[in-house]
Amino acid sequence: MNQVIKPGPETPSQANGLPQLSVIVPTFNERDNVTTLYRRLEAALGATRWEVVFIDDNSPDGTWDVVRGLAQRDSRVRCMRRIGRRGLSGACIEGILASSAPYAAVIDADLQHDETQLPKMLALLQSGQAELAIGSRYIEGGSADSFDKQRAGASALATEVAKRALGIKVADPMSGFFMIRRDRFEQLAPQLSTQGFKILLDLIATARGELRTIEVPYTFGSRLHGESKLDSMVAMDFLGLVLAKLTHDVISLRFILFGMVGSVGLIVHLTTLFIALEFFNWPFAEAQALGAFVAMTSNFILNNFLTYRDQRLKGFAILRGLVLFYLVCSVGLFANVGVAFSVYDQEPIWWLAGAAGALMGVVWNYAMSGLFVWRKK
Repeated sequence: MNQVIKPGPETPSQANGLPQLSVIVPTFNERDNVTTLYRRLEAALGATRWEVVFIDDNSPDGTWDVVRGLAQRDSRVRCMRRIGRRGLSGACIEGILASSAPYAAVIDADLQHDETQLPKMLALLQSGQAELAIGSRYIEGGSADSFDKQRAGASALATEVAKRALGIKVADPMSGFFMIRRDRFEQLAPQLSTQGFKILLDLIATARGELRTIEVPYTFGSRLHGESKLDSMVAMDFLGLVLAKLTHDVISLRFILFGMVGSVGLIVHLTTLFIALEFFNWPFAEAQALGAFVAMTSNFILNNFLTYRDQRLKGFAILRGLVLFYLVCSVGLFANVGVAFSVYDQEPIWWLAGAAGALMGVVWNYAMSGLFVWRKK
């Protein structure tokens, strides 16, 4: 006998149609914050039709499980659990593209952003006054007093570098709190980097002044639970993004970071060579080999934590990846020397030949590392 399945009680989103606003929340180890943020959004957005999409990078603390529990009670809550990839920018891009509302806001799960500004930002976009609304700490009425001196100085320096290098006019291009028209975001998305933390800076630089933008002041709060996700590699990540945008993305952010790591590796190589020769009196051949070995090892570690942080190798895969990286770089060394000799035969200028060989080595190592060491699954 056939049974009729009766629908359950309607939730607010079902009863009132599709959401007007999608709130995108990238998370990693934020289980103590997500429920509080959900309740704050519920209070701040009131009668607005909204949804919240948590994009969790497979948090070890089970953040995704807490969000799943919220989603079972309220259909406005969605959880995207990402396996095998990391990074705030990539999470935001995936979340916005997976959203269903005409407007999308990005807000951190650490409770430092002011969710009460969301209705004002939404009104600005709906009225057509802006296509991008930025929660700004650095205009009148805004504040970042919760920063310690070190972080305040770093933020101010990064903001100034971004504004001068890329010609950006907004006061707070480093903000992680903003709202954008989804159709405008989709136009820009193919040109955005999935790496790093500064998705707003990437958006503004990619748009090249073609996004109508308004900044809304807010007070940056203090983190209540958990730890900041900003590590010591963020400075290089930021610099790489600025350089990529200066080339209008002709050179990718990942390639620039790979090259920057290679520059650090050169310093490591020369330092190791000097120590082996001056302090241990090694023969040059052995010292040179040791320098190359130490440099390749340091390059692998830095690339794993920075360049390929969204595909970071863990466990036994680190050892396998290191061996493959040694092999790739060994072949790259031969390519380096071969190109250098070829150029020198044509034009006997040592620095030109050396630069050409080094560039060939970097291109080879980058291409083969992406193909064999940090392969996308």
